Amino acid sequence: MTSTTFSGKFITLEGMDGAGKSTQLQGIEKFLLENGKSAIVTREPGGTPLGEKLRELLLDTGQPMHPETEALLMFAARREHLDKVIFPALERGDWVISDRFTDASFAYQGGGRGMSLRKLDDLEAWVQGKFQPDLTLYFDVPVEVGRRRVHAAKPPDRFEKERDEFFRGVRAAYLERARKFPSRIRVIDASVPLDEVTKSVSDFLSAICHEWP
Repeated sequence: MTSTTFSGKFITLEGMDGAGKSTQLQGIEKFLLENGKSAIVTREPGGTPLGEKLRELLLDTGQPMHPETEALLMFAARREHLDKVIFPALERGDWVISDRFTDASFAYQGGGRGMSLRKLDDLEAWVQGKFQPDLTLYFDVPVEVGRRRVHAAKPPDRFEKERDEFFRGVRAAYLERARKFPSRIRVIDASVPLDEVTKSVSDFLSAICHEWP
């Protein structure tokens, strides 16, 4: 199954903690609705009742786990997310905007935890086959900027408590994914002021709204 199987479009937002991607979600939904698109917003891990329970486990600061357990839980939540939310919405012709998807697994479990990329490739193929987002917006910030924003906003979750070295691996993996899939992943400089980030997002969306029916 590929994205061309559906009449709807699938847009994902990726980025390190503190990159500001979540801030853009509602604005993207509003932009699409104003341009005549039916859109829904969702997130990973989560998006379904089961996925949200798995999210609680994954973010729980008192719940240490093996990196492969972490990855398996992420992909279990993703399988449910695809089945219950993403595929049905795309079949209806909706545009789906997801706060994170599989690129996050390659960044966090691969780049951050050091998990084998071959194993992640296998999980990706098993859970979603050839299905990929139509567009991924990757919000890029230096590690120090992201960390400062996170600690100023709220108490950190299990991932946000990781050391800078972990996040350097996450960022490097995201940038490598962007180099590997340049036609799908668009890099946005999220270290600049918010209004500049929002304008970059709007420019990308304006372009694709003209390209896609």
